[in-house]
Amino acid sequence: MPVSTPTLLDRFCRYVRIHTEAAEGSTTYPSSPGQWDLGKLLLGELKEFGLKDATLDEFGIVTATLPSTVQHATPVIAWFAHMDTSPETSGKNVKPVLHPNYDGKDIVLPADPNRVIKVSESPELANCVGKTVITTDGTTLLGADNKAGVAVIMETVQHLLKNPSIPHGPVKICFTCDEEIGHGVDHVDVKKLGAVVGYTLDGAAHSEIEGETFSGDKATVVIRGKNIHPSIAKGRMTNAIRLAGLFIERLPRTSLTPETSEGRQGFLHPYRIDGAVAEVTITYLVRDFITAKLTEYADVLRSVAKTITAEYADAKIEVRINEQYRNMADGMQNEPRAMKLAVEATKRAGLNPKVGIIRGGTDGSMLTAKGLPTPNLSTGEHNPHSPLEWTCLEEMESAVKVLVELAQLWGQEKA
Repeated sequence: MPVSTPTLLDRFCRYVRIHTEAAEGSTTYPSSPGQWDLGKLLLGELKEFGLKDATLDEFGIVTATLPSTVQHATPVIAWFAHMDTSPETSGKNVKPVLHPNYDGKDIVLPADPNRVIKVSESPELANCVGKTVITTDGTTLLGADNKAGVAVIMETVQHLLKNPSIPHGPVKICFTCDEEIGHGVDHVDVKKLGAVVGYTLDGAAHSEIEGETFSGDKATVVIRGKNIHPSIAKGRMTNAIRLAGLFIERLPRTSLTPETSEGRQGFLHPYRIDGAVAEVTITYLVRDFITAKLTEYADVLRSVAKTITAEYADAKIEVRINEQYRNMADGMQNEPRAMKLAVEATKRAGLNPKVGIIRGGTDGSMLTAKGLPTPNLSTGEHNPHSPLEWTCLEEMESAVKVLVELAQLWGQEKA
């Protein structure tokens, strides 16, 4: 199946230049105005394609239906990608830099020579020699997470519409907002979509298929001390900042951290500290593939809190746990074809499928919890959330081919 490389490349570069960085703490949905801008652009393009039911709803979510080209009734499937980018690195004024016929060497980013994408740290670059690698200039992230997915879906939709002889069933298109801050599918109505399975296009490299994620909770540790002017503090002050340092120090350091774990190992990850002498809040990510272990990790936090408050009479420590998402592996069992046909489509696209796990969560985790089994497919995302982020055009092309094959396979299934 031929893919229009210039169209896909142009599409991707146009999308990443739109500032869609999600905003933590925003009181609006979506959290940033740029997501509306991209949503309006996508809506216009879908209507230009001829998809008359394309809509942009009050929550910034774009949906459309790719109509069936077969006469018999087939299951409805859905393709998802999110329009926002991570707030961990600026997504403003993204300047994509092309590296055609990549030579296999370290890539020095032009606007900041101190930022180098090293082959030793990104071994996947070895698979991209002779291909087109896309980076930023080093001052922002790229936004391949997840605009590579957006571009792949749009390219696939246009290709299938231009080639109506390709037999496939109906496909729902859904572009979401604020995935990066945990709200990607808050306003997605899976019953209204009417699909039996979904696929998020939000994965790394090519030929990877993921049907299992971490289960995740957020832990908020609030440490309250006792403040008084430092000139008269002896025997009277209890410094919450010092207690916060003590709290972190008493947690495991050689295990149960992102820096020391891999594969199916879980972790407790302090990723934000706010406060002053009187009160400090530490926010933790709590992650494991076995959901029951999240309770064990929460108990570790509570145990440390108990020991510190026993030592400091004026200290009070509260540990709050909020559920974020759950491992979607169980949901895959409700519709075995979700993974089976993704593997077969990858093979038919001429690739070697690699079934893996995600040390994180995706919109698919939430969608699966809502009753829509939703594996994750590759789109060529590398080093996400970083100014060292990069993608490969040919890996995006492969993702288009997989979607075309996937649509055809589902078009052979009975509704």
